Amino acid sequence: MDKQKKKIILAISGDIASGKNEMSAYIEKKYESYAYRSSEVLRDILGRMYLPESRENMQKVSTMMREYFGEDIISYVASQDLKKIKKRIIAINGIRRFSDLKILKKYFEVKIIYIDSSLKNRYERICKRLENTDDGVKTLDKFKKDHKSEAERQTRCLRKKADYIIENDESLEEFHREIDKIIKIINK
Repeated sequence: MDKQKKKIILAISGDIASGKNEMSAYIEKKYESYAYRSSEVLRDILGRMYLPESRENMQKVSTMMREYFGEDIISYVASQDLKKIKKRIIAINGIRRFSDLKILKKYFEVKIIYIDSSLKNRYERICKRLENTDDGVKTLDKFKKDHKSEAERQTRCLRKKADYIIENDESLEEFHREIDKIIKIINK
């Protein structure tokens, strides 16, 4: 396979609302890289079907696609999208499974970054951000239930394989400083 080693994929993982979106947006802006959400494929499908982009709908589509087309179908589609990107650093937000990494590593150099954050901080963030159609009305109990989904359980397993782990319970400025340290190491 033709590895595009000049491209570095920052595979960003972590629990729901740990700071993955913030990290990828920050890297895209400060380092003139490209931010890609691993959920883009699922959002494209839901949009085409005129269905709400809720976490529940994305999980259903993901499960169905993986069941019928293989565990790596979503990351395969993402890898084909990423081959077209001309930026050297690509931050992929929301890696959830080992199979996602396996297919990306066929084509690119991959660094795994895992973001940790407390349940309290993550719940406060999700209620403010309104990324998915059901975020604004999410109760703490529903938020806790979301963490028991198959994808979220697999996400926590990725922590053990991470090249870098960032704690995101301090200020936004501190979070950005931690990101900068990682990018400095990667750019050596």
